[in-house]
Amino acid sequence: MTRTRCALSIIGIALGLIIPIKASFADPGALPPGKLPSFTALWWEWVFSIPALVNPTLDTTGANCMVGQRDFVWFLAGVNGGGSVTRTCSVPADRTLFFPVINSFFINTPNCGQGGQNLTVNFMRTLVKPLIDSAQNVSVTVDGNDVKKTLLRRVQSDPFVAAFPADNIFGPDACPPGVPLPAGIYSPSVDDGLYVTVPPLNPGPHTIHFHAESGTFVEDVTYNLDIVPVLLK
Repeated sequence: MTRTRCALSIIGIALGLIIPIKASFADPGALPPGKLPSFTALWWEWVFSIPALVNPTLDTTGANCMVGQRDFVWFLAGVNGGGSVTRTCSVPADRTLFFPVINSFFINTPNCGQGGQNLTVNFMRTLVKPLIDSAQNVSVTVDGNDVKKTLLRRVQSDPFVAAFPADNIFGPDACPPGVPLPAGIYSPSVDDGLYVTVPPLNPGPHTIHFHAESGTFVEDVTYNLDIVPVLLK
């Protein structure tokens, strides 16, 4: 991870036609393709706002998979900076799953490594694009079924605002070595990545696995999910 850019497959989209697979979906609904740029922005706002101590991108077990979740979309995450991890997590049965297989972002931080200069959205997009252009060996499976062709899509995020706590995922050397990124609000920010949307799964156990490589960046993530029935009456 660089000072203001990072590849996270976080976790790192799916849509268009959703084709039933062996896992069997409880609901064929999916996020409208035109909304994906806003959901990638929401995904990053979720990640950046969570302190490092409980951040899902740094989670090695799945213990923090519920932190910050809300509404009808449940975010899954890759590994901050790349790597391999297996997580176990319980998810409500009525949630759409959304996550990046590989992604790259840049945040305008004029007082952290930019010499006081503000960067434009268009310029930052040129900085995040090469990592995703070079992505290879990309795979996504749900319960052992390859869903890359039906659920994976490349998405450029809408410009978004990043809000960082003091204990953020960039650590103590985000700016010059020994200088952390100060807590605060930063804009604009942009992302480019390969994202997956999985419609709500039937109650019971399910396994999601995704893998991607780009240059020296390698990410391999397995989620063992327990989809829990939701009772509203």
